[in-house]
Parts: sequence; C-alpha cells; structure tokens
Amino acid sequence: MDIFYTIDEKYLQAVEEYKYGESPKSLQLLNEIIAADPTYARAFFHLGLIYYYELKDYQQAGYCFKTCNDLDDRFPDLYEHYIRLLAFLNLERALETIKIKALNIPGVDYTVIWEIAGKHAEKNKQFCLARSCYQEAILTAVTTKRVEDLEESIQRLDGKEQRMAAFRYSVI
Repeated sequence: MDIFYTIDEKYLQAVEEYKYGESPKSLQLLNEIIAADPTYARAFFHLGLIYYYELKDYQQAGYCFKTCNDLDDRFPDLYEHYIRLLAFLNLERALETIKIKALNIPGVDYTVIWEIAGKHAEKNKQFCLARSCYQEAILTAVTTKRVEDLEESIQRLDGKEQRMAAFRYSVI
C-alpha cells in the first residue's frame, strides 16, 4: 500500500534523510518534489547542498542555488552556501550581487557573509577590500569567539601586507 505525502511532508523527510547521511534517498525525494512542484524553492536549496558538498558538482549546485534564489529570494538559509560557492568558483561579480542582496535579507548571518567576502578578497590579494569586509564582520559579530577569529584574520592580512611590502622596491 502506498503512503501519500504532501509536498511539505516529503520535503521534511528529504531533509531528515540528508541529516542522517542518506543523500541518495534525499536526492530522490527532492527530485520527486520538483517534478510535482517546480516552484518549490527549498527543494532546490537542498539539492544545491547535495550537489555542492556531497557530489562536488559545482555547476549543478550553482544552478540549484540560483533557481532557489529566483523562486524565493527571501529565504535566508540559501545565502551562506550560495556565496561560499561563488567565492570558491571565483565569480566576483555574481558574489558581489548576491552579497548585497544577502545583506538586506532578515535572518541572514551577516557576519558569515562579510567573512566569506573578506576571505575571497584576501585570496585574490585585494587586502584593502578584505580588511574592510573583516571589519564589517566584526561589527555584526555577536560572540567574543567570532570577534577574536576575525581579528586573527586581520592580523594575518597585516602579515601578508608586510611580506608584500618587503618585496616591493624601486628602480633608480
């Protein structure tokens, strides 16, 4: 006998399967949800998580995150993972666009968004931008541990800038 689920029940089951390491079952359920309702944004979000973290299919993960964003741009859980992916893929313009959007969505952890942007800038040797992002992250941090971690990032930047300065010399 078949048990019929509502889309929301099936979604919750897919999330539980994912939490317990059953990515294949979760993937199947999420694809069934999308087949039944192609506008169910959260299913695209969780598919994006599976493609990004489990299957390492970054193109498909990007498609899923973008689709989720297009369907429901007020869904705060999306932004941290979407921005991580964009930074990982070094997609600067898209990262900047999504960062600005994320910083206007209630429920988004602004500290995480600024920190990811800072690490991305640091990786690309844009030290002034990285410092600015880390300072913004400090202003939005709510725990002492997060502030200390961000201050360590700024100290790391200082060290990198000093090393870069040591290699700069002028031609006379």
